[in-house]
Amino acid sequence: MVSTVMEETGRQDLTRSWLPARSGVSLKPQHYQSILEGLPQVGWFEVHAENYLGEGGAPLHYLEKIRAHYELSVHGVGLSIGSAQGIDEKHLTRVANLVERFQPASFSEHLAWSTHNDQFYSDLLPVPYNKEVEDLVCLHINQVQDRLNRQMLLENPSNYLTMKNSTQEETQMLNNIVERTGCGLLLDVNNVYISAHNCGYDALDYISALPLSEVGEIHLAGHATDAVIADEPLLIDTHDRKVSDPVWRLYEETLKLAGAKPTLIEWDADVPEWSVFLNELQQADTLLDAVVMQRNYVDAG
Repeated sequence: MVSTVMEETGRQDLTRSWLPARSGVSLKPQHYQSILEGLPQVGWFEVHAENYLGEGGAPLHYLEKIRAHYELSVHGVGLSIGSAQGIDEKHLTRVANLVERFQPASFSEHLAWSTHNDQFYSDLLPVPYNKEVEDLVCLHINQVQDRLNRQMLLENPSNYLTMKNSTQEETQMLNNIVERTGCGLLLDVNNVYISAHNCGYDALDYISALPLSEVGEIHLAGHATDAVIADEPLLIDTHDRKVSDPVWRLYEETLKLAGAKPTLIEWDADVPEWSVFLNELQQADTLLDAVVMQRNYVDAG
């Protein structure tokens, strides 16, 4: 499938993200052997691009083997889409080579920045929401999509504060970026829950304001309570524990609005044994199946 891209640059059509509308999990080295020995019923796996940019070694060896059995989503964390200094062409080339080699069903990045001059920061840092930043992000997304010759999904961030120089709502800027570049959205429901709590708005109102037909992937993850400010807990996106009950409930409401979407159980730190991943995955699949059954029932009626 292709999507016509309506941007002033006159760019070519791009191959769209086409992950199956099932649940997937983060691929971690601790689980390589369990996956290859058991070939579990997993819809797809996601990998961070920057963990597989070498020219050889064990990570690429195992990724080749697992790719033979499963679809992949490649999730970038280092292109720094919101950076004022622009995309690092060498890094983009390495990412493009990885995408060309493994032909993932989806590629995604973040509405954030993580580089300045020659420094790379381990955090995904926020951007203000205004026309200047919107133009910059659109320019960088076009650059990435043109280089990869495919649609990129843009992930909403987790927020801990609001910026005085923001003149748009986050949802408005995401709508504008999708319309201008033809990119899709990676809707991180955990990030929405965290941001809504920390910044004082309604999480479901935020989700309802997005172009949900353009969501190509959903993320679910765990979060922590890290500090207290004015007697209110600050939620931190940690990816080191199970999905919380409030996030599961928000995910269920999201599926009612958007329909079944490819859904990732994202877990990057304090990685547990494989069975814990499978239990989380099965919970997501149960909710996905319920949405499909309900929509089939309505269509049949």
